[in-house]
Amino acid sequence: MTTPEPDAPSDSDGSAAAPSAQGEPGRVRPSRKGKWTDLLAVLSFVALGLWVTARLWLDPGSGVRDNQSDQSQFEWMMAHGARVVTQFAYPFHSNQMNVPDGVNLMANTSVLSISLPLTPVTLLLGPRVAFLVFLTVGMIATATAWYFLLSRVLIGSRGPAWLGGGFCAFAPAMVSHANGHPNIVSQFVVPLIIWRTLRLGEPGRWLRNGILLALVIVWQAFLNLEILLMTAIGLGLVIGVLALGRAELRPRARSFLAGLAVAAGLSALLLAYPLYVQFFGPDAYSGLSRLIRGYSSDLASFVAYSRESLAGSPRTAAGLAKNPTEENSFFGWALVVLVLALVWWLRRSVVVLALAALGLLFTVLSLGREIRFDNRGTGVPGPWAALENLPILHSVVPTRWALAITPIVGLLLAYGAERARELAGAHPVARGQVRFVTATVLTMALLPIVPTPLPVADLDPVPTFVTSGAWRQYVTGGRSVVALPLPDTTYAEPLRWAAETRLDMPLARGYFLGPDTRPSADPPRVALFGAPPRPTSSFFATIRRTGAVPPITPQARVRAVDDLRFWRAGVVILGPHEQETALRRGMTELTGIQPVRTGGVWVWDVRSFTD
Repeated sequence: MTTPEPDAPSDSDGSAAAPSAQGEPGRVRPSRKGKWTDLLAVLSFVALGLWVTARLWLDPGSGVRDNQSDQSQFEWMMAHGARVVTQFAYPFHSNQMNVPDGVNLMANTSVLSISLPLTPVTLLLGPRVAFLVFLTVGMIATATAWYFLLSRVLIGSRGPAWLGGGFCAFAPAMVSHANGHPNIVSQFVVPLIIWRTLRLGEPGRWLRNGILLALVIVWQAFLNLEILLMTAIGLGLVIGVLALGRAELRPRARSFLAGLAVAAGLSALLLAYPLYVQFFGPDAYSGLSRLIRGYSSDLASFVAYSRESLAGSPRTAAGLAKNPTEENSFFGWALVVLVLALVWWLRRSVVVLALAALGLLFTVLSLGREIRFDNRGTGVPGPWAALENLPILHSVVPTRWALAITPIVGLLLAYGAERARELAGAHPVARGQVRFVTATVLTMALLPIVPTPLPVADLDPVPTFVTSGAWRQYVTGGRSVVALPLPDTTYAEPLRWAAETRLDMPLARGYFLGPDTRPSADPPRVALFGAPPRPTSSFFATIRRTGAVPPITPQARVRAVDDLRFWRAGVVILGPHEQETALRRGMTELTGIQPVRTGGVWVWDVRSFTD
């Protein structure tokens, strides 16, 4: 089953790309000129990827400014992948963070499909470089994969394919997620899933095609399950529309369904144990909290410009997204107008209508349980209110549905550019005017959303106490390192330190998603960012937030000792921090131990409390 346009396209270098009478996807056989065009297309994507991440590469001591916590977490995950390869560590759970309970890595973003093959980079160049390679190459590979899918399968023309592929990888939503979410910008497996799904209808190859589809599904599952869910919904809707709207495809239904059954069965078999661990294993949780499930797209954001776009700024995006990393729906008014015009212009295409319906569905879902406009609630409930508590969907952040609109817009742009190319070829007299109008319209819509380099901020060097291994003497016998302030969503530097030790340094608490086991949690075991608070972690969180040391009572000292014992603490360390003086005073008064300054940190030897 395929999605080529009704008109048989031909590539600009003359190589045929027309679908067969049976609906077989068109395949371009590259000429020598075509291969050079492909190379230039890929090189342009490389240039764009390096442009977006340039400041991170040029300044080795920098990190993404707007989401340093997620960068630290992903550096930790890259180190975990290397640990799996070199030490045969259990891949789906780790006790090297959140001692003593550990972390369910299947229920977090473990990115094993990337961290495992990048192990040599992590070991040789460090987790920061591995993170940057993941981020940069992920965007480049995404654009390249979409380019080849469009130029070889869906359309057949390289120019429109370059336009669509570039948009799918470097649209505002993707660049926004480049602020610390390499697993989301790395969507290069999605075109592979689409390609292998379209090949399921080949007569006589249902077994082979089903196996290949299952393998790419598993690959994506260990990269990002949320993207896999959206891809499955999108493909299901579009293929369903095609099956109903194109009678010539129905004879292929038997092969398609047989291959789909093989893919579903094999991928379910391969993922059965990992998914069991995710949903029922140690430290599993049941859905996101109601607060996180309230993160939705503002209706006004669809015509606004992202802060990472040429025409955007923090002022244009203010109040329309929860944070700079979640600007999923910022397309700009010019592009919105163009997309609506393209849908009307290409309305005779079943594929375009299916894509438009899918985009509208994702738009509506992204509005959340209550529709908001210009940072104000309207009181109008969204359809998501009836869906957000369903299994699987209760783990989706509604604004992420808008992220799935990006490849839809990229496909519509490619189909529109291809139709304009066909018009120019069919009307030689007006060819110049058609090309001028096409270039003008695309420039007006896309120039304002050209990405700008990601903003960066200086990172404090990893303390010598960590890099030298001086901490090792304190963690024998299963003890942990307690870093002040204790790591959470807003302070995850200790995860970066642990990554530099290849995760040999075990941490108390951390930045992750785990079950909320507090009696007051509603519903029970809903996801919580970090471990449930303990008296001592809350004590230091208050100091970090206010800079003031709360009153220290005998009960607070007893609770501190209890917490240190719970964390199996061997040593407490305090690195560079804006509240360093208050944090040092608080820990000293809680324990009565005078710290020692060594290796760039303050050190409290607390083994006497936990022996």
